[in-house]
Amino acid sequence: MRELLAKKFFSAILIPLLHMASISFAVDAIAEPSTENYNDTLHVGVVGDTGVGERAYHSGFIAVAKALKKHHPDLLLHLGDFVYQPKIFPQTCPERYLREIKKTLADPFKFKLFVPGDNDLPPNKKKPKGSGCWKKIDEMDSNFDSYPTSTDEPRIYEGTMIIGNTFFAILNTYPWEDPTAWLGPRIKKAKNQGLWTIIALHEPAITTAWYLEKRDTVLKQLTALKPDLVFAGNQHSYERFHQIGTPKEGSIPFVLSKSGDYLKGDGTIFVVSGGGGAYFRPFADQQGFKKRTAPKAVFDALATRALMNHFLILEIGQEKLQATTYRVCLEKNTKDKKNPRWKPDKPIWDSITLECEGQETGVTAFDQFQIQLKKGSTLEDKTN
Repeated sequence: MRELLAKKFFSAILIPLLHMASISFAVDAIAEPSTENYNDTLHVGVVGDTGVGERAYHSGFIAVAKALKKHHPDLLLHLGDFVYQPKIFPQTCPERYLREIKKTLADPFKFKLFVPGDNDLPPNKKKPKGSGCWKKIDEMDSNFDSYPTSTDEPRIYEGTMIIGNTFFAILNTYPWEDPTAWLGPRIKKAKNQGLWTIIALHEPAITTAWYLEKRDTVLKQLTALKPDLVFAGNQHSYERFHQIGTPKEGSIPFVLSKSGDYLKGDGTIFVVSGGGGAYFRPFADQQGFKKRTAPKAVFDALATRALMNHFLILEIGQEKLQATTYRVCLEKNTKDKKNPRWKPDKPIWDSITLECEGQETGVTAFDQFQIQLKKGSTLEDKTN
């Protein structure tokens, strides 16, 4: 009888546990990735500034969410600003927002990493329409990896996770604080283990959309960590920069590639992805707003940009990280009176074209780039 019970226990409990342990993309709670996962390809969906709430272009968000789900990524990386609600200093987070986020941005994906956006955090004088939904949104994503306690620790809403062959770091920009002390050792260890390294935050370190000077602060601090990729949202647009090195005296060293092909270790590619459903705002230079127009050094490092609904899919393999940005163009609906433009009646829009204007409806690859291991090296090399 005891033998029979033991066999049943083994079948019902131990076998499923062993099966779970063999899953390629399991999160390693002590941040020690298994080298056997390096031969697999990790698929990551990236989106930011989605359209839940009355102050967003909901039709665009739904189209993006459906298209993203069809790619079945292992991980969804959301760059913040889930909710755009209309009230000033709201007292509560409406359940209807949370239900839609759970249905569209949480439940369909196995792993989720969410970045806190300023519209998600509690309201304040500078952001009176902050939704205050972040605490409940944060409960829907995956837990960060645990690390031994040390002198330097991540702040609230910050942390790291290793999935398969990739190390991810989530940072909070409200307020910004240099993460080097705690993040530097983790990235160094991840590189020594042969992992790809990706950082995500909400407010970008570099952008041509609405420029804030960060070359000697955030940009310098992040490039010094030498991650492969840095993703940000906040600006309701798509921007990709060439591989950037650490700025010196305002100059921005970069590797130019018209083909979008780069080599690992030559710099960091910065991507702004805020086209998940928020209203589009013209770039500062399109508005003639000189104070917020980026300097020439920033434009020189820019590879491409557009105002469009979009998302990215990353295919991260052993020797190559490949990224495809998908443009999502909606069918014209006469019943839908909403417009994807912020303040569409402003005369400035007469001279600004959205990326989907004149394009076929549907989902189309807009931009592609890849980072390749240098010839003769392997992902396990500990030289980066």
